[in-house]
Amino acid sequence: MEMFLYIALFAPLVGSLFAGLFGASKKKLFVGIISSFLIFVSFVASSILLSYVLKTGSSIQVEMMTWMATGDLYIPFGFVVDQISVTMMMVVTLVSTVVHVYAIGYMDHDKGFNRFFSYLSAFVFSMMILVMSDNFAGLFIGWEGVGLCSWLLIGFWYHKDSATWAANEAFIMNRIADLGMLIGIFLIYWSTGTLQYAEAFAAMPALDTETLTWIGIFLFIGAMGKSAQFPLHTWLADAMEGPTPVSALIHAATMVTAGVYLVVRSHELYALIPHVGLFIASLGAFVAIFAATMALVNRDIKRVIAYSTLSQLGYMFAAAGLGAYWVALFHLMAHAFFKALLFLGAGNVMHAMHDELDPFKMGKLGKSMKATMILMTLASVALAGIFPLAGFFSKDLILEVAFIDQHFIIYGVLLLTAGLTAFYSFRIIALIFHGEDRHSALGHHPHEAYKFMLWAMSPLLILAVISGFLFKGGFFEMVTQLLPATEYHIESAVTYWTITIGTQLFVILAIYLAYKKYMSKHIKVPDGTSSMEKSFKYKLLINQYYIPQFYEKYLVKPYRELSTIFWQKIDNKIIDASVDGIAKVIYTTGEKTRGMQSGNLSTMLKWMVAGLVILLSLAVVFGLAARHSVEITTILSGLGV
Repeated sequence: MEMFLYIALFAPLVGSLFAGLFGASKKKLFVGIISSFLIFVSFVASSILLSYVLKTGSSIQVEMMTWMATGDLYIPFGFVVDQISVTMMMVVTLVSTVVHVYAIGYMDHDKGFNRFFSYLSAFVFSMMILVMSDNFAGLFIGWEGVGLCSWLLIGFWYHKDSATWAANEAFIMNRIADLGMLIGIFLIYWSTGTLQYAEAFAAMPALDTETLTWIGIFLFIGAMGKSAQFPLHTWLADAMEGPTPVSALIHAATMVTAGVYLVVRSHELYALIPHVGLFIASLGAFVAIFAATMALVNRDIKRVIAYSTLSQLGYMFAAAGLGAYWVALFHLMAHAFFKALLFLGAGNVMHAMHDELDPFKMGKLGKSMKATMILMTLASVALAGIFPLAGFFSKDLILEVAFIDQHFIIYGVLLLTAGLTAFYSFRIIALIFHGEDRHSALGHHPHEAYKFMLWAMSPLLILAVISGFLFKGGFFEMVTQLLPATEYHIESAVTYWTITIGTQLFVILAIYLAYKKYMSKHIKVPDGTSSMEKSFKYKLLINQYYIPQFYEKYLVKPYRELSTIFWQKIDNKIIDASVDGIAKVIYTTGEKTRGMQSGNLSTMLKWMVAGLVILLSLAVVFGLAARHSVEITTILSGLGV
């Protein structure tokens, strides 16, 4: 099995290097096929490892080599395939395979086709390191790797100022959060003497609550940045500047789920500090409804789906914070399938509409894009949590967890969010595919995506439909060999069915209201003149609660001005001036003393005599000083000092 572990881990790296070798080549299709095939090889190897873990119930751990060994510090390049990591491996490689194949068609006419596949495969490799490492140091390597690759991919179209700005924003905001995570890792080593998961978690019960609390807080700060939790959330929607396959990969199965994976992996720590867990759950519930409200009015289909991702991450953190770690992992997995499907469907719409993103400028696309309409509609049904699709099982479980644990405020917030999710999901479905044709007047002639792109999306559709049934049984038995095996069932059948049916009716009502409002044949492109657009609520939501403006005015601008002052007053006038002054003195001295090296014998003899006089003078001075020093010492000794 060790061989399959290495294949799963390194096949994406080989694909990245291969695509990089052909960076300037015109052999695009060849590079795309080989890179996609290598990701598929990683998926097959992960599937074999999953089969082994399911069959034996044991994990596979390998130590490839020693990375650091100094004093008591020992960090290997070690990897583990257990019930948690193999789940993430399957999700990452499956979604990545679909995205790679889809990207062959999506990026077909892009000059940076080969470079894109090199970055995309490197992203998958970094994520595999993150989830497969058996220690916090290895996890941090993968953590920073996905951060770097996300910067490359979000800013892939670097000729666009908006893309480079978004890439820098994501990179910098994540580096701020990663400082917190790094402090947490230092605290783990300081307190336990190791960074290996098994050894560190085994030592934590002996630590005091204060130390554990700080470790949990700092690790979660890192998770907040990577999973874009408030207040480090603004980069997520702006990251939509990258190509759509990047959005599907980052938002569905890789980067943004890394924070949830960290909390689930560290469940033994968070079980010891339930007060931190309650904070995580509360923040998750807040983020869920916070992001959902912004999605209600946004006019960019990719940003709406991005806010949806942010909202669903809130659900995952709510479950993990309440101790339902396997439920959080379950929703992470189910969400990956239908969210990737939504993003790729949005990519089809963008291609058909020549990169138009405003759903108000579309309408009636279902006539020419039936396959994409079906795919996105079913993905939205799963996202809304309608029975029997995957989202129903995972989201319903999270609601049950909050209800059973009697966190009724969290339950109420998440329930309201479920209704908002259904509304904004079918708002864009209604605006894009139904109602009146608003795109022909703008000169658009939509067409369906390549057939192979649609076929590539089909595995995601199948899993979005059936994964709730597949994972509700075998998934629980597998992951609860490592995670707390708490089953969440409302004891009263009447209460259970009342809540379940009530939730379904609430969600269906939200869908009905969305269709009723946005399928009208009289929908107009908003231009800021309607009473709704002039209202305070609308402006508050469309401007993201003015949080980006707050950051710009009170954080970014003062920091920029302070940096300018330090640059002009300290760097230029003190540091640079000091360095330049020293250089100038040395240069001037050299210029003045250059005559000593003239080669003229008479001149050289004069300098020799001058030097001899200086040396003799110094000898006399030091001799007299030494003599007087001895005399003074003798006098002081005689005085008894």
